[in-house]
Amino acid sequence: MKIAVMQPYFLPYLSYWQLIAAVDRFVILDDVNFIKRGFINRNRILINGQPYLFSVPIKKASQNHLIKDTQLCFDEKEKRKFLVRIENAYRRAPFFGTVMPLVRRITEYEENDLTEYITNSIKEIMSYLGLGTVILKSSQMKKDNSYTGAERIMEICGCLGGDVYINLIGGKKLYRHDIFAEHGISLYFLATRFEQIQYRQFGTEFQEKLSILDVLMFNPVNEVKDMLQMYELEE
Repeated sequence: MKIAVMQPYFLPYLSYWQLIAAVDRFVILDDVNFIKRGFINRNRILINGQPYLFSVPIKKASQNHLIKDTQLCFDEKEKRKFLVRIENAYRRAPFFGTVMPLVRRITEYEENDLTEYITNSIKEIMSYLGLGTVILKSSQMKKDNSYTGAERIMEICGCLGGDVYINLIGGKKLYRHDIFAEHGISLYFLATRFEQIQYRQFGTEFQEKLSILDVLMFNPVNEVKDMLQMYELEE
């Protein structure tokens, strides 16, 4: 069984979705500390041909709190402002009419728990793309919570019966193949073939590694699903 473990990110870039599509079980790592100024509650969209960093507001954001204990303060006024920003940015995109209702459902979801809010957004987009990966939360798993780092990952894999663990390529320095092999787990790293993933935006220079929203606004579902396969698994 193939397993991936990642912190919850709001509307993350394409590699995150490639990882979801590549595994059988995707575990949202929400019983670790929240990271301020990270990408848990932030991402980038395209405005006037340039990347623009947006964020959803957090109530008393603190790196001393676990993600699962972190709350949103994303009220109706802030949600309307966010939706207007997306509408203004993408109203001329070819799939705006199809994707904007999805964005509204995600944004207007009535939940203040950060993990649950992001989990809902992940499941909404998975449904739109027709992905069947099982989504789990680490905080809800029966496991030994004293482990950290690679040991935590191997504990999660062991609880799920996973014999393959896939991580994004950015984490290659964090994990060793020999240690995972001692636990009967094959370790791989997913490297996106970004050079193959370019699509027409608004006729300006292509901006890569934006939120999945940008990909969805400019591409039909079948082409997005093709993009989800544009990666290499490295040992």
